Amino acid sequence: MSTTPAAPAAASHPSPARRRLLEAATQLFYNEGIHSVGVDRIIEEAGVTRATMYKQFAGKEGLVLAYLEGEDQGLRVLFAQAAQASNDPDVLLDLVVAGIEQDIRDRHTRGCPFINAAAEYPDQGPVRDLIADHREWFRGTLRQLAEGAGLRDPEGVAASLVLLRDAALVGGYLDGQDRVGPAFARTARELIAAHQG
Repeated sequence: MSTTPAAPAAASHPSPARRRLLEAATQLFYNEGIHSVGVDRIIEEAGVTRATMYKQFAGKEGLVLAYLEGEDQGLRVLFAQAAQASNDPDVLLDLVVAGIEQDIRDRHTRGCPFINAAAEYPDQGPVRDLIADHREWFRGTLRQLAEGAGLRDPEGVAASLVLLRDAALVGGYLDGQDRVGPAFARTARELIAAHQG
């Protein structure tokens, strides 16, 4: 099972200016919202010129797409790390559940970046296309893991795990990660156990 896409050669070694712009945009977009953050603010935070910004990204939407691609890559890395730790499908599923719980607690403390972005981009377009591709990959990868573990109804298990993660990321922001993270992990493991054998 492939869990990471091949990265374009140019993206594997981004320039320092591109990296600073993307780091600033990621922090600001996630913490404050995409539409509420202007390009000038990102440029200021990154310490680059406007010309440099437009040389690196095709306007703000290009920066939004790069931000979401980075979030997508982060989750793919989580799956890849689990795959490196074990090739046992049952262990892999448990590692993925633990990784998502840790992500809820430590990294995505203000909800799901894809759900947040979708709320700001209700109309079809490149941002919504990227979000749909990410979610299809996530659901499909979970389905493959469930199939590999011999779970009954792997499609249903994958859909339920996506739903649980969505709810946990939003719930963690509203109710606190320390309450929601363990509840997600417990519920996900109960779901998996209910579909074994």
